[in-house]
Amino acid sequence: MPSSPTLAADQPPTAAPDAGRGRRADLIVVIVAVVLAVWVTSGLWRDPHQRAITVNSSDQALFEWLLAFGGHAVTHGENPLFTHLLNVPDGVNLAVNTSITVYAVVFAPLTYLIGPPATFLVILTLNLAATALAWYWLLSRRLVGSRLAAGVGALFIAFSPGMVSHANAHLNWTAGWLVPLLVAAVFALRRPGRWWRGGLVLGVLVAVAFSIAAEGLFFTALAVAVFLGVWAVHPARRAQARAALPDFLRGLTVTALVAGVLLAYPLWLHFAGPQRFHGTGFDPVIHAEDIAAFGAYPSRSLAGAVGLDTSLAPNPTEENSFFGLPLLLLTVACFGLLWRRASPGRRATLTALGVTAVVFAVLSWGPLAKWNGRRTGQLLPFGVLDNLPVVNAALPSRLALVVAPVIGVLLAYTVDRLRATPPGRTAAWAWAVGFVVALLPLLPTPLLTSVRPPVPEFVTAGTWRQYVSPGGVLTPIPLTLDVTPDGQRWQAYALSHRQGEFRLPAGFFLGPGGPDGRGRIGPPPRTFDTLMDQAGRTGLVPIVTEGSIRLSRADLRHWGVEAVVLPDEVHGAKYDLDEDALRRTATALLGEPRRVDDVWLWTVPAS
Repeated sequence: MPSSPTLAADQPPTAAPDAGRGRRADLIVVIVAVVLAVWVTSGLWRDPHQRAITVNSSDQALFEWLLAFGGHAVTHGENPLFTHLLNVPDGVNLAVNTSITVYAVVFAPLTYLIGPPATFLVILTLNLAATALAWYWLLSRRLVGSRLAAGVGALFIAFSPGMVSHANAHLNWTAGWLVPLLVAAVFALRRPGRWWRGGLVLGVLVAVAFSIAAEGLFFTALAVAVFLGVWAVHPARRAQARAALPDFLRGLTVTALVAGVLLAYPLWLHFAGPQRFHGTGFDPVIHAEDIAAFGAYPSRSLAGAVGLDTSLAPNPTEENSFFGLPLLLLTVACFGLLWRRASPGRRATLTALGVTAVVFAVLSWGPLAKWNGRRTGQLLPFGVLDNLPVVNAALPSRLALVVAPVIGVLLAYTVDRLRATPPGRTAAWAWAVGFVVALLPLLPTPLLTSVRPPVPEFVTAGTWRQYVSPGGVLTPIPLTLDVTPDGQRWQAYALSHRQGEFRLPAGFFLGPGGPDGRGRIGPPPRTFDTLMDQAGRTGLVPIVTEGSIRLSRADLRHWGVEAVVLPDEVHGAKYDLDEDALRRTATALLGEPRRVDDVWLWTVPAS
């Protein structure tokens, strides 16, 4: 969960439960959060080393590699934010990628103990449960008096369609537990005399969030800024905001200093280091939210399971809104109920929430409006912002993730209000039915998983060390990319099992080389990998000439490749690959291979 505005408590909790009931309610929320998190990820729990997330196995391979590399870097005194293990000879700037450095360091012992795939699953599951519990803490301790209300809001936010969608292998976006902590720390800055301590805490949180989900941190900052701006100029809060402003600004100054010190090197790498880039190669028109998607249902939900899902998302990991029409109507009804009964101060909060939700919903539609899969040609505000630094590296559709916490807060406020001032029996039943009709279809279903090819015995047995010098270069065919992530899984296994290092000539990463100076996935293609990709995808051996042989061998010398490896089963993350065509093409380019363990092996002379 990337971001959310939240609010300071505008009034005392409506009802303080006794300590015993409160502890029981807390325990129930913990149990429900953990059960739902395990339920969503249950397909992987069957065997995390043999199964992968079907719709996003490439990102899963990337995060498993990041966990293995991060632990290896820390234990071997290497730079965790830049590596030459990928993209030989240029290396990869991990500061402009999703490096999850904090996770890699904290979970390094677990990675060495149970392996990167199992550690990945543990973090993914904990992310979902911790997001629910962090939001429950913020809501129950700061915003509402009813533990039921806090539980409803927190569980909706943590298992909202966008969060479940990003549970398809995104360890960064599912780290939604960071958001309520950041929000609480921001509002703590206004406490008189606490700005120094508050700024210190917020600075550390900003540094942690940057290392796990930099894009999410950026969205959080934008959302909080919009919320605070609207809240502070409201007539009912203007004087209070003016009085809190000096301490608030002092606290932000401390935050900037602390975060600046902790992030000085990562920020230098991000904006001025080697292998950096500006913007990404992702088309903001394609990766924008369809307006109709807000009223649609997500695929991994009860509604989706009965056939009510749609194909309005650019891919299954980006169902960032998909709230369903009943929930949108319920949200409007909740807002109306709260507005009618609100004090002027609470109306300032509701206004700020509403404006924030609308602003981020409209921005998520991208530069050109789309409705039900059709581009209308209507220019939208994001088109003005798309060329700004940092903004041009964000995917507009993900801005819709800000809306879910707004809805969750409104749901919590409404349940709290209804419990404090019970309506008539008929109205109570109407509200209960409304909540069930809106939320039941969004109940998440488990992520789709499938069996992944095992890491070859050639790697698991350490046989590769007989053919690759320490720190030398090995490549599978096809080369390691987002669509063919096997090499990074092999490297992650070798690193996490302390076998030593081999390097890869390509890899799944974001680096320079895209159009107009933007980034691209992986390195620019060369002759050898282009021929291999063509053979694997089409099942046809391309025409091999003396020129292509010469260029392919020059590519291998450029990379310093010592061994070319083809396993019996190659994993294609987006499409099936033809192993026989790959072997025949490599043979035409490099000569006859030898059979070693369970792979075909070509050794490459040094000259």
